Amino acid sequence: MSKPSKATASRTPRQAATPLSGPASLVHAEARSLAKSHRCDECGSERVTAIAMTLTDGSSVHFASCHRCETRWWVQDGARLSFDHVIAKTRKIA
Repeated sequence: MSKPSKATASRTPRQAATPLSGPASLVHAEARSLAKSHRCDECGSERVTAIAMTLTDGSSVHFASCHRCETRWWVQDGARLSFDHVIAKTRKIA
């Protein structure tokens, strides 16, 4: 019996490729559609990656990043959030 390669042996079940998500994908269909429907406001590129996330305060947001110019932004309920607003929402709850 052959020994599995180091890369295969160290993968967890969450990292395994699936037909819907691809290898170790954190992006789900809603975030993919957000990325495909947006252009970067800074450079106009359509090469945008977006992920859905839940912030410390429990609010759901989408984080997006432009591949060309590396501009990053957050969207909640269709409105962009400022960096300062996102940081305030992610402060540790006492």
